[in-house]
Amino acid sequence: MPAARIADPRRRRFLAAALAAPAALSGCDFALQEGLLNACHATLPSELARHPLVAAAWQGLDPALVVDAHCHLFGDGDSGRGPLRNPAMASVLSPARFVQRLFYLNAGCVHDHPGRVDESVVDRLLNQVAGLPAGAKLLLLAFDWARDARGEPLPESSTLHVPDAYARDVARAHPQGFEWAASIHPYDPAALDRLAAARASGALAVKWLPPAQNIDPASPRCDAFYRALAASGMPLITHAGDERAVAGHDAALGNPLKLRRPLGLGVRVIVAHCASLGAATDLDAGANGPLRSAFDLFARLMDEAEHRGRLLGDLSAVAQANRGEEVVATLLERTDWHDRLVNGSDYPLPGVVPLVGLDAFVRRGLLDAGAVPVLRAIRDHNAILFDFVLKRALARGGRRFAAGVFETRRHLATT
Repeated sequence: MPAARIADPRRRRFLAAALAAPAALSGCDFALQEGLLNACHATLPSELARHPLVAAAWQGLDPALVVDAHCHLFGDGDSGRGPLRNPAMASVLSPARFVQRLFYLNAGCVHDHPGRVDESVVDRLLNQVAGLPAGAKLLLLAFDWARDARGEPLPESSTLHVPDAYARDVARAHPQGFEWAASIHPYDPAALDRLAAARASGALAVKWLPPAQNIDPASPRCDAFYRALAASGMPLITHAGDERAVAGHDAALGNPLKLRRPLGLGVRVIVAHCASLGAATDLDAGANGPLRSAFDLFARLMDEAEHRGRLLGDLSAVAQANRGEEVVATLLERTDWHDRLVNGSDYPLPGVVPLVGLDAFVRRGLLDAGAVPVLRAIRDHNAILFDFVLKRALARGGRRFAAGVFETRRHLATT
């Protein structure tokens, strides 16, 4: 497979300049010592593939049970098969979205040429999964429109749209490397029919991002969907906490405590990122309660006995520099949670080089300094393997993430 890279030096210089300004203004959100651009090399060199750090990461795991449970499928729609992004993301008149798109393109090593974006995204995903042992797979996430109270799509206020059919078809075309998750807005009048169709077509989960899609997880209008979802056997992978990667409608919709409603109706809920970013109202103290760390509210839910059979957290994005220093340390220390943690990469974000500060983990005593150059070299070729090996290498007081955290298939629906 040819290297997926932005090869034109002038385009790379422009990209570096475009990314440097917001990164420099973001303070602790970025680790600039890591650099700005993903090198986007293709085939993982054999010396890296066989490196003792990589071998140790896979030791004790059954690759057939390893599914990256948070892998974004995206595109511009130039294949004519479905994925769309908001045109504002390609306009300098919307500078924040424009730069954000450049980040994602570089992180996913996408050929930004007409007619090549959708194809290039899938090619790079195949390149990534080829660097994993046979049997390991990626769960490709569909992404429904933001919708209004009637369930009508809101394309103009949706950052992206990845139809279920597109995620399904990409996964079917490459069954050796991909599974797929549907994204079904519960306000859609056709939601129950779509859910049944997705399950019949092999979807292993349903993915929501409530602040971006305008979904209130605590609304009674979701109850019929929750009952059908619980009966389907598919978990709900839903974002909680602040959302900064996709434009939102109402940040309050990401409050982790709102997830008590689906949990109470029997849904298995996987809280994306363990709600590790931002703050939310402590609804247990009333609608006007104080703000608390969203991660602390997630921890409260995890410690409520009635949810232990259904509530899980995914590790996607928890290693990013914009998370609080206590997040990874707490997750490592809470070994009683480990059988309820699910690994995911949040691809393509691990490929955004400044987002993960390896030296910071060394300074905090969570990572051996000798692992840093190896991890950086892996990231130049394979962002998903980089994210996986990093999490397997993290340790706090001798505690590491249990092997079962990475054998995620057991938490997804069966095919």
